[in-house]
Amino acid sequence: MKLPTALTIAGSDSGGGAGIQADLKTFHAFGVFGTSAICAITAQNTTGVRAVQAVPVEMVRAQIAAVAEDLPPAACKTGMLATRQLVEAVATAIEAHALPAYVLDPVMVATSGDRLLDADAEGAVARRLVPLAALVTPNLDEAAILTGQSVTDVAGMERAARALVGMGAAAALVKGGHLEGREAVDVLCTRDGAVRTFSHARLDTTSTHGTGCTLSAAVTAGLAHGRSLERAVEDALTWLHRAIATAPGLGQGHGPLNHFVPGPR
Repeated sequence: MKLPTALTIAGSDSGGGAGIQADLKTFHAFGVFGTSAICAITAQNTTGVRAVQAVPVEMVRAQIAAVAEDLPPAACKTGMLATRQLVEAVATAIEAHALPAYVLDPVMVATSGDRLLDADAEGAVARRLVPLAALVTPNLDEAAILTGQSVTDVAGMERAARALVGMGAAAALVKGGHLEGREAVDVLCTRDGAVRTFSHARLDTTSTHGTGCTLSAAVTAGLAHGRSLERAVEDALTWLHRAIATAPGLGQGHGPLNHFVPGPR
């Protein structure tokens, strides 16, 4: 069987727990060959982000073109894009290369609270990237920024998911990890109006660095295998829960997940 290929367009995490590094580890766990286009370089670890340097737009364009022309991905995702100029360039590249099964992780703020997207880029994400997405995977804060709605409970998550589909996304998965309660709830809404809620027991852990990157990469890997969106989301959430539950306990802050957990193949 031909090895499926996936592309991640995102930032680099020197601490190895999020960004490009987490995406490539996740692709590997799912039996997918990972390629990448790096949009930003960060100096960070489990305690926070110390510095961010955006990659020149032309270099990002060149990376995407090089991959698309020789190693065409069966699915792709974006993560940290840093600036409005990079958001615009990446959107144009996704269109120009007809990159399929695009998963948008609208990374805006790191787990540590550090900003990873310029404020003036938020509108560009909503305007240019959301309509291209097979799936958009915001957390509560990101969903509120993108939709202009308050998202503080499961009902609000469903409204936000529907709003994102109304903005052009084929589907939206609003992540409820920051809600209170004994269960972590995520809400998936698709263009046909179907809504599905996923629930997992909440884990008492500080090992949450890179959860959003890892989840979106896991969904992308499932899509690269040709699985349905709903199955790709379900597989990704189940695998993520196991990766958090067995986290190695590294670092002094929000530690990384266990990317060694085998994914469904």
